[in-house]
Amino acid sequence: MPSPPISHPASADPVALIRAQERRIADLEAALWDGGQNASVLADYQAAFRELEELLAVHPDAEGRHRIVIVIPVADSPRQLAACLESLLILCRSYAYGGLRKGRFAKVAVLLADDSMRADSIVRNREILRKLDRQGIDTHYFGAEEQRVLVRRVHALELDGIVGTHPEQAFAHKGQAMMRNIAYLKLAEMHARMPGERLLFYTIDADQRFQVRVSTAPGGCDLYAVNYFYHLDRIFNASQVQVVTGKVVGDPPVSPAVMAVNFLDDVIAFVNEMAASDPAQAYRQPGADTRGSGEAAYHDMADMFGFRSDEQAYRYRCRVAGIPDNGVCFAEFCERLDSFFHGEHPTRITWYRYQTVAESLQPARTVYTGNYVFSAEALEWFIPFAPLRLRMSGPTMGRLLRSAIGGRFVSANLPMLHQRTLDTSGQSEFRPGVVAEREQIDLGDEFERQFFGDVMLFAVEQLAAGGFPEQPQPETLVRQTLDRVFVEMRDKYRARQGLVLERLERLGRLLGDEQHWWNRSPGYARALAAIDTFVANLEHNFAADSAFGRLLASADVWPVWRERQLAAIQGLATDRQRWRRALQIMNGLERE
Repeated sequence: MPSPPISHPASADPVALIRAQERRIADLEAALWDGGQNASVLADYQAAFRELEELLAVHPDAEGRHRIVIVIPVADSPRQLAACLESLLILCRSYAYGGLRKGRFAKVAVLLADDSMRADSIVRNREILRKLDRQGIDTHYFGAEEQRVLVRRVHALELDGIVGTHPEQAFAHKGQAMMRNIAYLKLAEMHARMPGERLLFYTIDADQRFQVRVSTAPGGCDLYAVNYFYHLDRIFNASQVQVVTGKVVGDPPVSPAVMAVNFLDDVIAFVNEMAASDPAQAYRQPGADTRGSGEAAYHDMADMFGFRSDEQAYRYRCRVAGIPDNGVCFAEFCERLDSFFHGEHPTRITWYRYQTVAESLQPARTVYTGNYVFSAEALEWFIPFAPLRLRMSGPTMGRLLRSAIGGRFVSANLPMLHQRTLDTSGQSEFRPGVVAEREQIDLGDEFERQFFGDVMLFAVEQLAAGGFPEQPQPETLVRQTLDRVFVEMRDKYRARQGLVLERLERLGRLLGDEQHWWNRSPGYARALAAIDTFVANLEHNFAADSAFGRLLASADVWPVWRERQLAAIQGLATDRQRWRRALQIMNGLERE
Protein backbone atom coordinates (compact mmCIF):
# COMPACT_ATOMS: atom_id res chain seq x y z
CA MET A 1 0.00 0.00 0.00
CA PRO A 2 1.26 3.54 -0.70
CA SER A 3 2.44 5.47 2.32
CA PRO A 4 0.02 8.10 3.73
CA PRO A 5 0.47 11.84 3.13
CA ILE A 6 3.41 13.34 4.98
CA SER A 7 2.97 15.99 7.64
CA HIS A 8 5.25 19.03 7.39
CA PRO A 9 6.18 20.31 10.85
CA ALA A 10 7.96 23.67 10.77
CA SER A 11 11.01 22.23 12.51
CA ALA A 12 11.47 19.36 10.07
CA ASP A 13 14.54 19.15 7.85
CA PRO A 14 13.34 20.25 4.36
CA VAL A 15 15.71 17.87 2.59
CA ALA A 16 14.41 14.96 4.67
CA LEU A 17 10.82 15.94 3.87
CA ILE A 18 11.61 16.08 0.15
CA ARG A 19 13.20 12.63 0.24
CA ALA A 20 10.25 11.21 2.15
CA GLN A 21 7.81 12.72 -0.36
CA GLU A 22 9.80 11.25 -3.26
CA ARG A 23 9.60 7.81 -1.61
CA ARG A 24 5.83 8.23 -1.26
CA ILE A 25 5.59 9.16 -4.96
CA ALA A 26 7.56 6.03 -5.87
CA ASP A 27 5.11 3.93 -3.83
CA LEU A 28 2.13 5.58 -5.52
CA GLU A 29 3.68 5.06 -8.94
CA ALA A 30 4.14 1.36 -8.25
CA ALA A 31 0.52 1.12 -7.12
CA LEU A 32 -0.67 3.07 -10.17
CA TRP A 33 0.80 0.50 -12.55
CA ASP A 34 0.24 -2.59 -10.41
CA GLY A 35 -1.33 -5.25 -12.62
CA GLY A 36 -1.39 -3.03 -15.70
CA GLN A 37 -2.85 0.21 -14.41
CA ASN A 38 -4.98 1.35 -11.51
CA ALA A 39 -6.45 4.71 -12.48
CA SER A 40 -8.01 5.17 -9.02
CA VAL A 41 -4.51 5.95 -7.70
CA LEU A 42 -3.82 8.64 -10.30
CA ALA A 43 -5.38 11.56 -8.41
CA ASP A 44 -3.29 10.77 -5.29
CA TYR A 45 -0.18 10.40 -7.46
CA GLN A 46 -0.68 13.83 -9.01
CA ALA A 47 -1.48 15.41 -5.64
CA ALA A 48 1.73 13.98 -4.18
CA PHE A 49 3.73 15.74 -6.89
CA ARG A 50 1.97 19.02 -6.17
CA GLU A 51 2.90 18.61 -2.51
CA LEU A 52 6.49 17.91 -3.56
CA GLU A 53 6.52 21.13 -5.56
CA GLU A 54 5.48 23.06 -2.45
CA LEU A 55 8.45 21.58 -0.60
CA LEU A 56 10.84 22.26 -3.46
CA ALA A 57 9.68 25.88 -3.67
CA VAL A 58 11.40 26.70 -0.38
CA HIS A 59 14.49 24.57 -1.06
CA PRO A 60 17.71 26.56 -1.61
CA ASP A 61 18.23 24.90 -5.01
CA ALA A 62 14.71 25.60 -6.27
CA GLU A 63 15.86 28.37 -8.62
CA GLY A 64 18.33 25.97 -10.23
CA ARG A 65 15.62 23.79 -11.71
CA HIS A 66 15.26 23.95 -15.44
CA ARG A 67 12.84 26.28 -17.19
CA ILE A 68 11.31 24.25 -20.01
CA VAL A 69 10.43 25.99 -23.27
CA ILE A 70 8.02 23.90 -25.35
CA VAL A 71 8.50 24.49 -29.08
CA ILE A 72 5.55 23.66 -31.33
CA PRO A 73 5.66 24.09 -35.11
CA VAL A 74 2.15 24.20 -36.54
CA ALA A 75 0.79 24.44 -40.08
CA ASP A 76 -2.93 25.06 -40.58
CA SER A 77 -3.97 22.74 -37.74
CA PRO A 78 -5.69 24.95 -35.14
CA ARG A 79 -7.99 22.22 -33.81
CA GLN A 80 -5.10 19.89 -33.13
CA LEU A 81 -3.10 22.76 -31.64
CA ALA A 82 -5.96 23.59 -29.28
CA ALA A 83 -6.11 19.98 -28.06
CA CYS A 84 -2.33 19.88 -27.64
CA LEU A 85 -2.19 23.06 -25.58
CA GLU A 86 -5.23 22.04 -23.52
CA SER A 87 -3.34 18.87 -22.60
CA LEU A 88 -0.33 20.97 -21.59
CA LEU A 89 -2.49 23.10 -19.32
CA ILE A 90 -4.03 20.02 -17.69
CA LEU A 91 -0.56 18.53 -17.20
CA CYS A 92 0.69 21.72 -15.55
CA ARG A 93 -2.33 21.89 -13.25
CA SER A 94 -2.03 18.20 -12.40
CA TYR A 95 1.66 18.22 -11.44
CA ALA A 96 2.52 21.95 -11.01
CA TYR A 97 6.13 21.53 -12.14
CA GLY A 98 8.12 24.55 -10.96
CA GLY A 99 5.24 25.85 -8.90
CA LEU A 100 3.06 28.92 -9.35
CA ARG A 101 4.07 32.56 -8.98
CA LYS A 102 1.31 35.14 -9.06
CA GLY A 103 -0.95 32.63 -10.81
CA ARG A 104 1.58 31.68 -13.51
CA PHE A 105 3.55 28.47 -13.94
CA ALA A 106 7.06 29.64 -13.17
CA LYS A 107 9.11 27.11 -15.10
CA VAL A 108 7.07 26.38 -18.26
CA ALA A 109 6.78 28.44 -21.45
CA VAL A 110 5.59 27.90 -25.04
CA LEU A 111 7.08 29.08 -28.34
CA LEU A 112 4.58 28.59 -31.16
CA ALA A 113 6.34 28.54 -34.54
CA ASP A 114 3.49 29.20 -36.96
CA ASP A 115 4.06 27.79 -40.46
CA SER A 116 0.42 28.22 -41.49
CA MET A 117 -0.60 29.58 -44.87
CA ARG A 118 -4.31 30.27 -44.32
CA ALA A 119 -5.18 33.58 -42.70
CA ASP A 120 -8.00 32.05 -40.65
CA SER A 121 -5.60 29.45 -39.21
CA ILE A 122 -3.17 32.17 -38.17
CA VAL A 123 -5.93 34.15 -36.44
CA ARG A 124 -7.15 31.05 -34.59
CA ASN A 125 -3.63 29.97 -33.61
CA ARG A 126 -2.92 33.37 -32.09
CA GLU A 127 -6.17 33.34 -30.13
CA ILE A 128 -5.51 29.80 -28.85
CA LEU A 129 -2.09 30.96 -27.64
CA ARG A 130 -3.50 34.10 -26.00
CA LYS A 131 -6.03 31.96 -24.15
CA LEU A 132 -3.25 29.73 -22.83
CA ASP A 133 -1.30 32.79 -21.70
CA ARG A 134 -4.33 34.09 -19.80
CA GLN A 135 -4.53 30.72 -18.05
CA GLY A 136 -1.04 31.05 -16.60
CA ILE A 137 1.52 29.71 -19.09
CA ASP A 138 3.99 32.14 -20.64
CA THR A 139 3.70 32.12 -24.42
CA HIS A 140 5.45 33.61 -27.43
CA TYR A 141 3.98 33.70 -30.92
CA PHE A 142 6.71 33.25 -33.55
CA GLY A 143 4.91 34.16 -36.76
CA ALA A 144 5.96 34.58 -40.37
CA GLU A 145 6.99 38.24 -40.07
CA GLU A 146 9.26 37.62 -37.09
CA GLN A 147 10.66 34.55 -38.83
CA ARG A 148 11.51 36.60 -41.91
CA VAL A 149 13.23 39.28 -39.84
CA LEU A 150 15.28 36.69 -37.98
CA VAL A 151 16.36 34.87 -41.16
CA ARG A 152 17.39 38.19 -42.72
CA ARG A 153 19.73 38.77 -39.77
CA VAL A 154 21.79 35.73 -40.76
CA HIS A 155 21.26 35.97 -44.51
CA ALA A 156 24.92 36.73 -45.19
CA LEU A 157 25.92 33.37 -43.70
CA GLU A 158 24.17 31.48 -46.52
CA LEU A 159 22.15 29.06 -44.37
CA ASP A 160 20.20 27.74 -47.36
CA GLY A 161 21.27 24.18 -46.55
CA ILE A 162 19.68 24.48 -43.09
CA VAL A 163 16.66 26.79 -43.32
CA GLY A 164 16.06 26.69 -47.08
CA THR A 165 14.97 29.53 -49.32
CA HIS A 166 11.40 30.79 -49.25
CA PRO A 167 9.52 33.54 -51.09
CA GLU A 168 8.94 36.60 -48.93
CA GLN A 169 5.27 36.74 -49.87
CA ALA A 170 4.58 33.09 -48.97
CA PHE A 171 6.74 32.35 -45.94
CA ALA A 172 4.70 29.28 -44.98
CA HIS A 173 4.48 25.50 -45.35
CA LYS A 174 8.25 25.25 -45.14
CA GLY A 175 8.02 21.79 -43.57
CA GLN A 176 8.66 20.66 -40.01
CA ALA A 177 12.45 20.38 -40.31
CA MET A 178 13.13 23.83 -41.78
CA MET A 179 10.55 25.39 -39.47
CA ARG A 180 12.24 23.80 -36.48
CA ASN A 181 15.68 25.00 -37.57
CA ILE A 182 14.40 28.57 -37.87
CA ALA A 183 12.75 28.21 -34.45
CA TYR A 184 16.07 27.01 -33.00
CA LEU A 185 17.65 30.32 -34.03
CA LYS A 186 14.89 32.00 -32.03
CA LEU A 187 15.67 29.75 -29.06
CA ALA A 188 19.30 30.83 -29.18
CA GLU A 189 18.14 34.44 -29.02
CA MET A 190 15.83 33.63 -26.09
CA HIS A 191 18.67 31.88 -24.28
CA ALA A 192 20.87 34.97 -24.62
CA ARG A 193 18.11 37.12 -23.11
CA MET A 194 17.69 34.85 -20.06
CA PRO A 195 21.25 34.41 -18.80
CA GLY A 196 20.14 33.41 -15.32
CA GLU A 197 17.88 30.57 -16.45
CA ARG A 198 18.84 26.97 -17.02
CA LEU A 199 16.82 26.23 -20.14
CA LEU A 200 15.62 23.01 -21.71
CA PHE A 201 14.00 23.10 -25.14
CA TYR A 202 11.22 20.57 -25.65
CA THR A 203 10.07 20.26 -29.27
CA ILE A 204 6.77 18.53 -29.95
CA ASP A 205 4.16 18.28 -32.73
CA ALA A 206 0.74 19.91 -32.65
CA ASP A 207 -1.01 16.57 -33.19
CA GLN A 208 0.31 15.22 -29.88
CA ARG A 209 -0.85 15.45 -26.29
CA PHE A 210 0.82 15.13 -22.90
CA GLN A 211 -0.94 11.83 -22.20
CA VAL A 212 -0.33 8.11 -22.55
CA ARG A 213 -2.75 5.63 -24.09
CA VAL A 214 -3.27 2.58 -21.90
CA SER A 215 -4.78 -0.67 -23.12
CA THR A 216 -7.69 -1.97 -21.03
CA ALA A 217 -10.15 -4.81 -21.50
CA PRO A 218 -13.08 -2.43 -22.23
CA GLY A 219 -11.07 -0.63 -24.91
CA GLY A 220 -8.40 1.72 -23.60
CA CYS A 221 -8.02 5.11 -21.95
CA ASP A 222 -5.81 8.19 -22.15
CA LEU A 223 -4.20 9.27 -18.88
CA TYR A 224 -2.18 12.19 -17.56
CA ALA A 225 0.02 9.67 -15.83
CA VAL A 226 3.54 10.93 -16.65
CA ASN A 227 5.13 13.98 -15.03
CA TYR A 228 7.27 14.79 -18.07
CA PHE A 229 8.90 18.01 -16.86
CA TYR A 230 9.90 16.68 -13.45
CA HIS A 231 11.61 13.66 -14.99
CA LEU A 232 13.36 15.71 -17.65
CA ASP A 233 14.70 18.14 -15.05
CA ARG A 234 16.13 15.23 -13.08
CA ILE A 235 17.69 13.57 -16.13
CA PHE A 236 19.53 16.71 -17.18
CA ASN A 237 20.53 17.48 -13.58
CA ALA A 238 21.99 14.06 -12.91
CA SER A 239 24.17 13.61 -16.00
CA GLN A 240 26.00 15.21 -18.91
CA VAL A 241 23.10 14.43 -21.23
CA GLN A 242 22.50 16.95 -24.02
CA VAL A 243 19.59 15.35 -25.91
CA VAL A 244 16.74 13.15 -24.65
CA THR A 245 14.23 11.63 -27.01
CA GLY A 246 10.90 10.07 -26.18
CA LYS A 247 8.55 8.20 -28.49
CA VAL A 248 4.83 8.25 -29.21
CA VAL A 249 1.88 6.06 -28.34
CA GLY A 250 -1.38 5.95 -30.24
CA ASP A 251 -0.98 6.55 -33.97
CA PRO A 252 2.32 5.53 -35.60
CA PRO A 253 5.00 8.12 -36.41
CA VAL A 254 5.57 6.78 -39.94
CA SER A 255 3.96 7.20 -43.33
CA PRO A 256 1.08 5.07 -44.66
CA ALA A 257 3.48 4.41 -47.54
CA VAL A 258 5.28 1.85 -45.34
CA MET A 259 2.32 0.30 -43.49
CA ALA A 260 0.16 -1.18 -46.26
CA VAL A 261 1.30 -4.83 -46.18
CA ASN A 262 0.75 -5.50 -42.49
CA PHE A 263 -2.49 -3.53 -42.48
CA LEU A 264 -3.82 -5.60 -45.39
CA ASP A 265 -2.87 -8.74 -43.43
CA ASP A 266 -5.07 -7.44 -40.61
CA VAL A 267 -7.89 -6.46 -42.96
CA ILE A 268 -7.91 -9.92 -44.58
CA ALA A 269 -7.90 -11.60 -41.17
CA PHE A 270 -10.79 -9.41 -40.04
CA VAL A 271 -12.86 -10.15 -43.15
CA ASN A 272 -12.16 -13.87 -42.80
CA GLU A 273 -13.31 -13.73 -39.19
CA MET A 274 -16.48 -11.93 -40.21
CA ALA A 275 -17.15 -14.45 -42.99
CA ALA A 276 -17.14 -17.26 -40.45
CA SER A 277 -19.39 -15.41 -38.01
CA ASP A 278 -23.07 -14.66 -37.54
CA PRO A 279 -23.63 -10.92 -38.16
CA ALA A 280 -26.16 -10.83 -35.31
CA GLN A 281 -23.77 -12.23 -32.72
CA ALA A 282 -21.76 -9.96 -30.43
CA TYR A 283 -18.34 -8.97 -31.76
CA ARG A 284 -15.44 -10.54 -29.90
CA GLN A 285 -13.31 -7.58 -28.86
CA PRO A 286 -9.57 -8.07 -28.26
CA GLY A 287 -8.48 -7.90 -24.64
CA ALA A 288 -5.97 -5.55 -23.04
CA ASP A 289 -3.26 -6.53 -25.51
CA THR A 290 -0.14 -4.37 -25.89
CA ARG A 291 1.52 -6.73 -28.37
CA GLY A 292 3.74 -4.92 -30.84
CA SER A 293 4.03 -1.72 -28.78
CA GLY A 294 7.63 -0.61 -28.85
CA GLU A 295 8.53 -3.00 -31.66
CA ALA A 296 7.31 -0.90 -34.61
CA ALA A 297 4.71 -3.55 -35.49
CA TYR A 298 3.01 -1.00 -37.76
CA HIS A 299 6.07 -0.82 -40.07
CA ASP A 300 6.29 -3.17 -43.07
CA MET A 301 10.07 -3.19 -42.85
CA ALA A 302 10.55 -3.20 -39.09
CA ASP A 303 13.45 -5.63 -39.49
CA MET A 304 15.53 -2.83 -41.08
CA PHE A 305 15.42 -1.03 -37.74
CA GLY A 306 16.36 -4.06 -35.68
CA PHE A 307 12.81 -5.03 -34.66
CA ARG A 308 11.33 -8.48 -35.03
CA SER A 309 8.68 -8.73 -37.73
CA ASP A 310 5.37 -10.02 -36.38
CA GLU A 311 3.81 -12.51 -38.76
CA GLN A 312 0.52 -12.74 -36.86
CA ALA A 313 -2.44 -10.55 -37.76
CA TYR A 314 -3.72 -8.04 -35.21
CA ARG A 315 -7.40 -7.98 -34.31
CA TYR A 316 -9.49 -4.85 -34.65
CA ARG A 317 -10.89 -3.09 -31.58
CA CYS A 318 -14.39 -1.91 -32.57
CA ARG A 319 -15.16 1.62 -31.36
CA VAL A 320 -18.96 1.30 -31.28
CA ALA A 321 -20.25 1.78 -27.74
CA GLY A 322 -21.87 -1.03 -25.77
CA ILE A 323 -21.80 -4.59 -27.05
CA PRO A 324 -22.00 -4.23 -30.84
CA ASP A 325 -22.70 -7.18 -33.09
CA ASN A 326 -20.49 -8.41 -35.93
CA GLY A 327 -22.54 -6.69 -38.59
CA VAL A 328 -22.26 -3.30 -36.89
CA CYS A 329 -18.52 -3.72 -36.39
CA PHE A 330 -18.01 -4.83 -39.99
CA ALA A 331 -19.69 -1.63 -41.18
CA GLU A 332 -17.78 0.55 -38.70
CA PHE A 333 -14.46 -1.00 -39.72
CA CYS A 334 -15.06 -0.54 -43.44
CA GLU A 335 -16.04 3.09 -43.03
CA ARG A 336 -12.93 3.78 -40.95
CA LEU A 337 -10.49 2.44 -43.54
CA ASP A 338 -10.02 5.83 -45.20
CA SER A 339 -8.24 7.12 -42.08
CA PHE A 340 -5.31 4.83 -42.92
CA PHE A 341 -4.26 7.17 -45.74
CA HIS A 342 -4.17 10.06 -43.29
CA GLY A 343 -1.72 8.34 -40.96
CA GLU A 344 -3.85 6.23 -38.63
CA HIS A 345 -3.28 2.48 -38.25
CA PRO A 346 -6.68 1.13 -37.12
CA THR A 347 -5.38 -2.27 -35.97
CA ARG A 348 -1.83 -1.69 -34.68
CA ILE A 349 -2.16 0.93 -32.00
CA THR A 350 0.94 1.60 -29.92
CA TRP A 351 0.08 1.33 -26.22
CA TYR A 352 1.98 2.69 -23.26
CA ARG A 353 4.06 0.14 -21.35
CA TYR A 354 5.13 1.21 -17.91
CA GLN A 355 8.79 1.30 -16.93
CA THR A 356 10.33 3.74 -14.51
CA VAL A 357 11.97 6.61 -16.35
CA ALA A 358 15.28 6.03 -14.56
CA GLU A 359 15.36 2.37 -15.59
CA SER A 360 14.38 3.20 -19.18
CA LEU A 361 17.33 5.48 -19.93
CA GLN A 362 19.57 4.06 -22.64
CA PRO A 363 21.78 5.26 -25.50
CA ALA A 364 19.60 6.37 -28.41
CA ARG A 365 19.92 6.23 -32.19
CA THR A 366 16.67 7.89 -33.36
CA VAL A 367 15.36 11.37 -32.67
CA TYR A 368 11.57 11.57 -32.61
CA THR A 369 11.38 15.15 -33.85
CA GLY A 370 7.90 15.46 -32.36
CA ASN A 371 9.13 14.51 -28.90
CA TYR A 372 12.68 15.38 -27.97
CA VAL A 373 14.37 17.68 -25.48
CA PHE A 374 17.78 19.33 -25.60
CA SER A 375 19.93 21.64 -23.55
CA ALA A 376 21.24 25.00 -24.68
CA GLU A 377 24.59 23.34 -25.43
CA ALA A 378 22.86 21.12 -28.00
CA LEU A 379 21.47 24.05 -29.99
CA GLU A 380 24.40 23.47 -32.33
CA TRP A 381 22.57 20.38 -33.61
CA PHE A 382 20.04 21.52 -36.17
CA ILE A 383 17.93 19.01 -38.13
CA PRO A 384 20.22 18.01 -41.02
CA PHE A 385 19.34 18.12 -44.72
CA ALA A 386 16.06 19.90 -43.97
CA PRO A 387 15.64 21.55 -47.42
CA LEU A 388 15.43 18.10 -49.04
CA ARG A 389 12.07 17.76 -47.22
CA LEU A 390 12.60 14.04 -46.73
CA ARG A 391 10.87 11.84 -44.23
CA MET A 392 13.09 10.05 -41.67
CA SER A 393 14.88 13.29 -40.79
CA GLY A 394 14.72 12.37 -37.10
CA PRO A 395 16.29 8.92 -37.42
CA THR A 396 18.94 10.43 -39.72
CA MET A 397 19.69 13.13 -37.15
CA GLY A 398 19.83 10.46 -34.48
CA ARG A 399 22.54 8.50 -36.29
CA LEU A 400 24.64 11.66 -36.50
CA LEU A 401 24.11 12.46 -32.82
CA ARG A 402 24.99 8.93 -31.77
CA SER A 403 28.22 9.13 -33.77
CA ALA A 404 29.15 12.59 -32.49
CA ILE A 405 28.10 12.73 -28.81
CA GLY A 406 27.53 9.08 -27.90
CA GLY A 407 26.15 8.63 -24.39
CA ARG A 408 25.04 12.27 -24.13
CA PHE A 409 22.15 11.31 -26.45
CA VAL A 410 19.65 9.04 -24.70
CA SER A 411 16.07 7.80 -24.93
CA ALA A 412 13.62 7.69 -22.04
CA ASN A 413 10.19 6.20 -21.44
CA LEU A 414 8.43 9.55 -21.88
CA PRO A 415 6.06 8.97 -24.79
CA MET A 416 3.36 11.40 -25.89
CA LEU A 417 -0.04 10.55 -27.29
CA HIS A 418 -0.06 10.91 -31.08
CA GLN A 419 -3.41 11.42 -32.81
CA ARG A 420 -3.09 12.24 -36.49
CA THR A 421 -6.75 12.35 -37.44
CA LEU A 422 -9.74 14.31 -36.17
CA ASP A 423 -12.49 12.28 -34.53
CA THR A 424 -15.14 14.09 -36.55
CA SER A 425 -13.70 13.39 -40.01
CA GLY A 426 -11.14 10.60 -39.68
CA GLN A 427 -8.75 12.82 -41.65
CA SER A 428 -5.74 14.94 -40.79
CA GLU A 429 -6.36 18.64 -40.41
CA PHE A 430 -3.31 19.32 -42.60
CA ARG A 431 -0.93 16.76 -44.03
CA PRO A 432 1.65 17.49 -46.74
CA GLY A 433 2.25 14.72 -49.26
CA VAL A 434 -1.34 13.41 -49.15
CA VAL A 435 -3.56 14.74 -51.93
CA ALA A 436 -7.27 13.94 -51.59
CA GLU A 437 -9.62 14.74 -54.48
CA ARG A 438 -13.14 13.48 -53.91
CA GLU A 439 -12.69 9.80 -53.07
CA GLN A 440 -9.24 9.35 -54.61
CA ILE A 441 -6.18 9.76 -52.41
CA ASP A 442 -2.74 10.16 -53.94
CA LEU A 443 0.39 9.41 -51.90
CA GLY A 444 2.89 10.00 -54.72
CA ASP A 445 4.75 12.83 -52.97
CA GLU A 446 4.64 10.94 -49.67
CA PHE A 447 6.19 7.87 -51.34
CA GLU A 448 9.02 9.87 -52.86
CA ARG A 449 9.84 11.61 -49.57
CA GLN A 450 9.66 8.31 -47.68
CA PHE A 451 11.71 6.28 -50.17
CA PHE A 452 14.56 8.77 -50.55
CA GLY A 453 14.37 9.49 -46.83
CA ASP A 454 15.13 5.82 -46.21
CA VAL A 455 18.00 5.97 -48.70
CA MET A 456 19.46 8.97 -46.89
CA LEU A 457 18.97 7.41 -43.45
CA PHE A 458 20.74 4.14 -44.16
CA ALA A 459 23.48 5.80 -46.19
CA VAL A 460 24.19 8.17 -43.28
CA GLU A 461 24.11 5.23 -40.87
CA GLN A 462 26.84 3.50 -42.86
CA LEU A 463 28.88 6.70 -43.14
CA ALA A 464 28.51 7.32 -39.40
CA ALA A 465 30.07 3.93 -38.75
CA GLY A 466 33.19 5.40 -40.37
CA GLY A 467 33.21 8.46 -38.10
CA PHE A 468 30.93 10.85 -40.02
CA PRO A 469 30.09 13.67 -39.30
CA GLU A 470 33.13 14.37 -37.12
CA GLN A 471 35.37 12.76 -39.77
CA PRO A 472 34.57 13.90 -43.33
CA GLN A 473 34.17 11.08 -45.82
CA PRO A 474 35.63 11.06 -49.36
CA GLU A 475 33.17 12.04 -52.07
CA THR A 476 33.76 8.76 -53.92
CA LEU A 477 32.86 6.75 -50.81
CA VAL A 478 29.71 8.82 -50.20
CA ARG A 479 28.61 8.37 -53.81
CA GLN A 480 29.23 4.62 -53.69
CA THR A 481 27.37 4.32 -50.40
CA LEU A 482 24.36 6.20 -51.77
CA ASP A 483 24.28 4.03 -54.90
CA ARG A 484 24.51 0.82 -52.89
CA VAL A 485 21.80 1.80 -50.43
CA PHE A 486 19.54 3.00 -53.26
CA VAL A 487 19.66 -0.44 -54.93
CA GLU A 488 18.96 -2.18 -51.61
CA MET A 489 16.01 0.12 -50.85
CA ARG A 490 14.61 -0.15 -54.38
CA ASP A 491 14.63 -3.95 -54.16
CA LYS A 492 12.93 -3.89 -50.76
CA TYR A 493 10.27 -1.45 -51.93
CA ARG A 494 9.62 -3.41 -55.11
CA ALA A 495 9.15 -6.60 -53.09
CA ARG A 496 6.74 -4.81 -50.78
CA GLN A 497 4.85 -3.40 -53.75
CA GLY A 498 4.33 -6.97 -55.01
CA LEU A 499 3.09 -8.07 -51.59
CA VAL A 500 0.53 -5.25 -51.50
CA LEU A 501 -0.85 -6.17 -54.93
CA GLU A 502 -0.99 -9.86 -54.03
CA ARG A 503 -2.92 -9.14 -50.85
CA LEU A 504 -5.31 -6.82 -52.67
CA GLU A 505 -6.13 -9.63 -55.07
CA ARG A 506 -6.84 -11.98 -52.15
CA LEU A 507 -8.98 -9.39 -50.42
CA GLY A 508 -10.97 -8.74 -53.59
CA ARG A 509 -11.80 -12.45 -54.00
CA LEU A 510 -12.80 -12.71 -50.36
CA LEU A 511 -15.06 -9.67 -50.40
CA GLY A 512 -16.70 -10.66 -53.70
CA ASP A 513 -17.81 -14.11 -52.57
CA GLU A 514 -21.60 -14.05 -53.01
CA GLN A 515 -22.04 -16.54 -50.15
CA HIS A 516 -20.94 -14.08 -47.51
CA TRP A 517 -23.67 -12.34 -45.55
CA TRP A 518 -22.62 -8.80 -46.43
CA ASN A 519 -23.30 -9.55 -50.11
CA ARG A 520 -26.79 -10.89 -49.34
CA SER A 521 -28.09 -7.81 -47.54
CA PRO A 522 -28.54 -4.30 -48.97
CA GLY A 523 -27.84 -2.94 -45.49
CA TYR A 524 -24.10 -3.26 -46.08
CA ALA A 525 -23.95 -1.35 -49.38
CA ARG A 526 -22.34 1.71 -47.75
CA ALA A 527 -19.73 -0.40 -45.96
CA LEU A 528 -18.87 -2.27 -49.15
CA ALA A 529 -18.57 0.98 -51.07
CA ALA A 530 -16.14 2.25 -48.43
CA ILE A 531 -13.94 -0.83 -48.59
CA ASP A 532 -14.06 -0.74 -52.40
CA THR A 533 -12.76 2.85 -52.25
CA PHE A 534 -10.01 1.74 -49.86
CA VAL A 535 -8.94 -1.04 -52.25
CA ALA A 536 -9.09 1.29 -55.24
CA ASN A 537 -6.87 3.83 -53.48
CA LEU A 538 -4.28 1.22 -52.61
CA GLU A 539 -4.29 -0.01 -56.20
CA HIS A 540 -3.95 3.59 -57.40
CA ASN A 541 -0.89 4.09 -55.20
CA PHE A 542 0.85 0.71 -55.54
CA ALA A 543 0.16 -0.39 -59.14
CA ALA A 544 3.02 -0.68 -61.62
CA ASP A 545 1.86 2.48 -63.40
CA SER A 546 1.34 4.48 -60.17
CA ALA A 547 3.61 7.36 -59.20
CA PHE A 548 5.30 4.95 -56.78
CA GLY A 549 5.75 2.29 -59.45
CA ARG A 550 7.15 4.80 -61.94
CA LEU A 551 9.52 6.12 -59.28
CA LEU A 552 10.99 2.67 -58.71
CA ALA A 553 11.22 1.90 -62.44
CA SER A 554 12.67 5.22 -63.61
CA ALA A 555 16.32 5.39 -64.64
CA ASP A 556 16.29 9.19 -64.53
CA VAL A 557 15.06 9.99 -61.03
CA TRP A 558 17.88 8.50 -58.97
CA PRO A 559 20.80 10.39 -60.58
CA VAL A 560 19.07 13.69 -59.71
CA TRP A 561 18.35 12.65 -56.12
CA ARG A 562 21.85 11.19 -55.69
CA GLU A 563 23.46 14.53 -56.57
CA ARG A 564 21.13 16.38 -54.19
CA GLN A 565 21.86 13.97 -51.35
CA LEU A 566 25.58 13.92 -52.12
CA ALA A 567 25.74 17.71 -52.04
CA ALA A 568 23.82 17.80 -48.74
CA ILE A 569 26.09 15.24 -47.08
CA GLN A 570 29.29 16.81 -48.37
CA GLY A 571 28.05 20.25 -47.36
CA LEU A 572 27.18 19.30 -43.78
CA ALA A 573 30.55 20.34 -42.33
CA THR A 574 30.24 23.81 -43.89
CA ASP A 575 26.62 24.07 -42.76
CA ARG A 576 27.66 23.31 -39.18
CA GLN A 577 30.33 26.03 -39.26
CA ARG A 578 27.82 28.55 -40.58
CA TRP A 579 25.26 27.47 -38.00
CA ARG A 580 27.69 28.06 -35.14
CA ARG A 581 28.28 31.58 -36.42
CA ALA A 582 24.51 32.12 -36.67
CA LEU A 583 24.12 31.04 -33.04
CA GLN A 584 26.83 33.52 -32.04
CA ILE A 585 24.91 36.28 -33.80
CA MET A 586 21.72 35.27 -31.99
CA ASN A 587 23.66 35.30 -28.72
CA GLY A 588 25.07 38.75 -29.46
CA LEU A 589 28.63 37.41 -29.59
CA GLU A 590 29.27 38.30 -33.23
CA ARG A 591 28.35 41.26 -35.39
CA GLU A 592 25.64 40.68 -37.95
